[in-house]
Amino acid sequence: MSVSGILFDLDGTLVDSVKEMHLALNLALSDVAFPVVSQGQVQQWVGNGIDVLVKRGLSCHVEINPDLSEVLITQAIARFKVHYQELVGEYAELYPGVEIGLYELGTLPKALVTNKNRAFTLQLLQKLNIAKHFDVIVCGDDGNKKPAPDLLQLACEQLGINAEQAIMIGDSKSDILAAQHAQIPVIAVNYGYNQGETLSQFNPQYLCEQFSDIIPIFSKPELI
Repeated sequence: MSVSGILFDLDGTLVDSVKEMHLALNLALSDVAFPVVSQGQVQQWVGNGIDVLVKRGLSCHVEINPDLSEVLITQAIARFKVHYQELVGEYAELYPGVEIGLYELGTLPKALVTNKNRAFTLQLLQKLNIAKHFDVIVCGDDGNKKPAPDLLQLACEQLGINAEQAIMIGDSKSDILAAQHAQIPVIAVNYGYNQGETLSQFNPQYLCEQFSDIIPIFSKPELI
């Protein structure tokens, strides 16, 4: 396998952003007179986009309540977006080793592939000053969200590479399944938002405990 491009997930892989998502969700839930939830719950619920996160908040469970009204869902999502726009990047932090790791990966083309909406993604990247590392940015409003393969395929297309020339780095089942559906090998990281899943059961090619563990993988002969 020859790697000609790296695809990175954002939240839970490069950035610890759960605190501000938790704050925005609780403000939105309060706006629609629903009980607030814990940060630990939100950490289990993120990874499938804003709409799913808000529905999980309204359901107070990872499984979405099918009886939620569409009017309520629409209102709560709108309120979340208002609050989140005010909070994006205020409490988010890069995970240890991310900034230096992105530099160490050097000239390999890089794409960011996230289920987050583009407006919030660009705002977060600007606050953290890491947009410069990415040749391509593909967001949740560009196609079907992960675990569908669409965003990864679009990123490869925009990088000008085939799927077999790419590798995906992510922290969740959604990242691993999306890559597998796109026939792209995966490096999974254990420190992020894994929705309570044991990532090894999904058979990523590599499983890392910290971001710095990723860098030596790219010196392996089979990746050259």
